[in-house]
Amino acid sequence: MNTPFIFIFFFILFLSYTEATKCGSKGLNIKSPFTLSPYHNNDPNFNLYCQNTNTTMIHFPLYGNLVVKSISYNTRKLNLIDPKSCVHEVFLNLNLSLTPFRYYYVVRNYTYLNCSAPINGNSIPCLSGYGHHVYTVEPSVKVPDSCRAIKTVEIPFGYSSYLSDNSFGLGLTWELPKRDDEDGDDGFEEERTWVHLTTKKVPMIAGLVLLAAVGMAMKMKLLYTKRISVSNEAMENQFSEDLLAQQHNIPQALV
Repeated sequence: MNTPFIFIFFFILFLSYTEATKCGSKGLNIKSPFTLSPYHNNDPNFNLYCQNTNTTMIHFPLYGNLVVKSISYNTRKLNLIDPKSCVHEVFLNLNLSLTPFRYYYVVRNYTYLNCSAPINGNSIPCLSGYGHHVYTVEPSVKVPDSCRAIKTVEIPFGYSSYLSDNSFGLGLTWELPKRDDEDGDDGFEEERTWVHLTTKKVPMIAGLVLLAAVGMAMKMKLLYTKRISVSNEAMENQFSEDLLAQQHNIPQALV
């Protein structure tokens, strides 16, 4: 294969690593700080994976999987959808403290109540069932005798029957990893900086190594070609000198 074509091939390969990737032809464009893997793992950072070809997913180890509806890189907004259509179950159980994410909207404290009998307000259908009713109330509300408090969490809003869209409120934003020269009080930032940035740089480094190898091969080929050319020229010059010497000696031998 011709050397320039090898160089072009590896250059295109390098560009393919640096461009945005996606899940299928209709998937979201995935680019920094997010990465795309063939399957989910326990990385609570920026790892996304594909499901059913075109569906982009994110996995939270202490909760589960959520569908990525859209990503706004300019505003750093990650819009998610709960596959189980129960946003308030996500609010109740999703722990963002060990991730680089936080809720995009302003949060307030709400208390989840599990009641054996209905009380004033709308219960959460996806969390309620026969003989028990789940509500979200202000923490200052006195807990009725028929209820017990499950947990108080910081979430964007309490339950309302008017907000039944399973994606509303599931907007997250993120903080970028700190650089090595920045001070950080928690080891999470430093660990995330090393793991995430190293992962992101691997394709780029691999591409640069390939380009350097191709460049070195081209240089060695040029040097080898030049050396062969010089050697051939030297041999031709020596042959010419020997031929002239022979021609000069022939008459002397005949005298």
